[in-house]
Amino acid sequence: MEITYSETLPSKQDFYSLYETTGWNKAFNFTGEVLHQAISNSWFSISARQDDSLVGFGRIVSDGLYQTFICDLIVHPEYQGQGIGKQIMQLLMDHCKKNNVTFIQLSCAKGKVGFYEKFGFKVRPLDAPGMQILVHN
Repeated sequence: MEITYSETLPSKQDFYSLYETTGWNKAFNFTGEVLHQAISNSWFSISARQDDSLVGFGRIVSDGLYQTFICDLIVHPEYQGQGIGKQIMQLLMDHCKKNNVTFIQLSCAKGKVGFYEKFGFKVRPLDAPGMQILVHN
């Protein structure tokens, strides 16, 4: 199995199909159009493909100078455990380093802390700054 990695954005349908494998959309019910617009506004992204199938994706939202947020790191469940997420993450981190972006943040799915700790990320203390709000229309 050969996986290729590129900076080419996936199609709206390909990304929507991959995103749906995560279960994240249950809370928001984003359309394929909204999700594609979101990834199109990214500072940098990586798509992982096996032949024509999108099997992984990750992106960075950033000002390109010092603030960066890694999001939507997804590997299709049938392809997990094969190093695809690790490679995507490494390519995202390399892009930050190449551009001298030093403040890298992310939110991770439940149970995935250990994956990100391998890249040097640390869980913020419970009393550290960091808040969120999920706004539903």
